[in-house]
This record gives sequence, C-alpha cells and structure tokens, in this order.
Amino acid sequence: MKPPEVTALASAVTKHLDAPVEIHDLHRRSGGASRETWSFDALEANGTRHALVLRRDPGLHVGQSDRSTEYEVLAAVHAARVLSPRPFALLDTDDGLGAGFLMERVEGETIPRRILRDPEYATARSDLARQAGAQAARIHAVDPAELPDLRVLGAHDQIVQYRELLDAFGVPHPSFELGLLWLAEHAPPTPSLPSLVHGDFRNGNFVVGTVGLRAVLDWELAHLGDPAEDLGWLCVRSWRFGAPGRAGGFGTVEQLLEGYEAGGTTAPDPGAVRYWEAFGTLKWGLICEAQAFTHLHGVVRSVELAALGRRVYEMEWDLLELIDG
Repeated sequence: MKPPEVTALASAVTKHLDAPVEIHDLHRRSGGASRETWSFDALEANGTRHALVLRRDPGLHVGQSDRSTEYEVLAAVHAARVLSPRPFALLDTDDGLGAGFLMERVEGETIPRRILRDPEYATARSDLARQAGAQAARIHAVDPAELPDLRVLGAHDQIVQYRELLDAFGVPHPSFELGLLWLAEHAPPTPSLPSLVHGDFRNGNFVVGTVGLRAVLDWELAHLGDPAEDLGWLCVRSWRFGAPGRAGGFGTVEQLLEGYEAGGTTAPDPGAVRYWEAFGTLKWGLICEAQAFTHLHGVVRSVELAALGRRVYEMEWDLLELIDG
C-alpha cells in the first residue's frame, strides 16, 4: 500500500490547525488489515509538535460513510471520558487523502505478546483486567443520543448474520452448526435500551503503558446491543495470545467484573459473559474461514490470510468446550 502523499497530508493538517506544518516520521503502524493507520508528527514553525495518526480506508475512491461514523463515535466516547484518542479532524474530498480522519497519537504498546510477557509491563498487567472492565463500563454508559445512527445487533440478529455466512461457505462444519443451535437456544433478548458496544474490545486494540491502560482503539465495529458482548469477546481464547488469564491473557473474569462494577455500572452475570465468549469464538472461527477464502479465491493473495484458515479448527474445539460446560 502506498503511503499518503506528504504534501497533501501537510495541507490537510494545516487547514485544520490554521497553521502551516511540516510532516515528520511518517510510517505505517502494525495491524489494521482492512484499514490503514499511519503515524506521523506535524511540526509548526514555532516548534509546536502534534503527534497524530491518519486512519483511512485503502485507496482514494472508497465511500466516506464508515470513517465518518467511526469519527463521530470516537468524538462521543472521548467526550464521555473513555480512554481513547482525541479526534482531530475528519478528512473531506478536497484533502486528497481518501476517506478517513486524523486523531491524536497515544503513546504506548499495542502488541499483545509484549504486553503479556515483557518485564516492563508487569505492573500494568497486575491491574489491566480491572482497568479494562472499568473502561468497558464507561463505554456502555455513553448516552446513545450522543452517538451517530448505529445498528442495533442483539444475539438473535447476529445468529442470523453468521448463519448466512456459514451457509455461504458451502463447507460442512458440524461444530459450528451445533454452536449456532446452542447459541439460539440460550440467546438473551436484545436489551430494551441497548448500550453502545465497542465490537472489538480486546487485547491488541488497547494502548498500554508501563502503569496500565492508556487508550481503547479501533471503533469501526461499534454498534448498539448487549454490553456483555464486549466482555465475552475479550475472553475469547485467541485474544489471550497463549497467556493464562481468561480475560485478555492478563487477568481473570472476576477481576474484569470487579473493574466493571468500579466503573459505576452493575456488571453482567458471569453466565452472560460466557455466552458471549462462546458467541465470539464461533464468530472468530467464521471470520478466519472468510479470510482464508479471500486468499483461496484470489481476491487478496496473502500468507497471513491463508494461515488464518488453520485457526478455524482451533475455534471449533474451543466452541465445543464452551457449550459443553
């Protein structure tokens, strides 16, 4: 992927700052296969340095609606004092950078294996599950009236969605078939007052410093629904990255729910968290298969996408263990 044109980027920042800038240290950040994330510094003539990130869709001709919605969600959660990057500016067509937005750069670590294993994050790990729970509570308390128009996706809605995806593969997966039946049988009703759900609340989308959680990233999957969904997703085995803690690899579900309560909101029942952990396991398994099909059908040739295909069988095993408990 080509980097953003430096002159265009400088012009966009200049317009929104109303002060000329030079662009320094432009580089792509890891992660974000479907979205580009570029880090850079914008330096004013007086020496003021702005640490920024460009988040955009690949290419210059993709519709702006998704990025504008994500920007509005980010603005709302930041205003609600959720740990998140400060939104800087929504790009427009005249900026010549494609569909995207600018936000502040929050310094810290996002690579899970470092967060979970490096000695410098030992202090952070000791309280990270509680901190994640507290931020989840704050996210779920955001007033929907302050948000853009988001889809309401309860358990039943998503069961239909993933049933259609499984059927589209045309490949038998008895474990996923059984999982869908179990999820439908045990599905909670969609809340009468659905909450904001981050949609990808997990290790890998957290910025962590040496003393703890600094920001929650990647709001592109935000929707309205059951708040337990975020907590269950964090507990999916894949997001533990080989570490023992059930909550993101770094803590226990009990610590996660303690933090949630400390965030000022009644925590979901542990059974609800387990339900959404099972749902997240099925979901991630089907997403892995979809990514592998993208490679196999020649849409995008990628060793990374091909390798995700082997994860499908891990998800099937994990799902069977969860619904058998």
